[in-house]
Amino acid sequence: MWFTEHHPDLCPPVPTERWLEHAVGLLAHDFTNEDAFYVGISRYVLREYATHAVRDHLRDKLNLLFGWDVRLEIYPILGAVIGISKTFEEGCTPRGRLVFVEPEAVDGISFMVTFPATERPGLKNFKHVRKLMLAVEDSNRCLISDSSEVIGIAAGELPRCHLTADYRGGYGFLSLAGKPVCSFFDGSFHSSTRRPNLVQLEEALIELEVDPSVRHGLYQIASAIVGTSCERQHGCSLAIDLGATRVTIPGQQLGTSLNLTQQDHLELAQSLAKVDGALHIGADLCLHAFACLLDGEGVPGEDRARGARFNSALRFTARPPEVIVVVSIDRPVSVIQGGVELTAQCEWRSFATGISTPPTLSDWLLESR
Repeated sequence: MWFTEHHPDLCPPVPTERWLEHAVGLLAHDFTNEDAFYVGISRYVLREYATHAVRDHLRDKLNLLFGWDVRLEIYPILGAVIGISKTFEEGCTPRGRLVFVEPEAVDGISFMVTFPATERPGLKNFKHVRKLMLAVEDSNRCLISDSSEVIGIAAGELPRCHLTADYRGGYGFLSLAGKPVCSFFDGSFHSSTRRPNLVQLEEALIELEVDPSVRHGLYQIASAIVGTSCERQHGCSLAIDLGATRVTIPGQQLGTSLNLTQQDHLELAQSLAKVDGALHIGADLCLHAFACLLDGEGVPGEDRARGARFNSALRFTARPPEVIVVVSIDRPVSVIQGGVELTAQCEWRSFATGISTPPTLSDWLLESR
């Protein structure tokens, strides 16, 4: 199914397809040679092929959109993007945008600041460029580079042919002409969108007898709150109450419920999610309480390694039809219903110690009598 459907946590799949094409080529080569030595080293080759897959996609896209005379050097750009992402400044990872443009398009950019030609920081000097990133943090400004040097700082409209590295502290996204290509973190490129995977929540809502408009609204509200929580790197819990009669949950009640279909109310709920406890969201798409304490009788699936937020949600959801969404501070998202984590994965454990020679048909028939 993964090969035939677009995975919800997958950036545009073309770089991944380039990687798979190379993997298939190596696999075919290994089987043709029938040499265990080649099979053993191919996995190490594939681990380092992510950068080449991204480069192949970018080069094809540049040629298709802007012609064969594009002079942007892709490999130096990709190397600088990763190098800068791993460079700390006063203990912090970079934030802000670094934009690469064609040298011929530099004159059309409205610069706020330009550096003299003799004093432009080289793109290979990661430490220097990382220091300059401080000038564009949390703003609409960006550093402009021609893929070899940093030319200056600009804000506003950019040329159509540009490549952007958007650093967000610990991770970032690479885009071409404003369209996402891939993400990068931990010193390499990835296909992940880094968005919370709430497929199980969507499936749980579909299985319940809920009006489609309510189902869609609850999913959009949960996605917005969980996404903000992951972006701000704090944990939260959402108690989605789907019963005809609202459950009473101990917590900070609201005199007037917040209609979460209104943007200002939703933004307030996103801030209230930082307070210890859960948000109580009803089927009327309103927030009724925050800082709610979830509790219940013990259930078999409790995991002491997951902490109080997770285990309290397990106990509370043992009483249907509540659904709890738990966001951990280290980013994993758990969807819990009926005292069971719907997002849990079962680890397969091999029990075979070796491959034995299968019996002949006659021997098997004799043994089966």
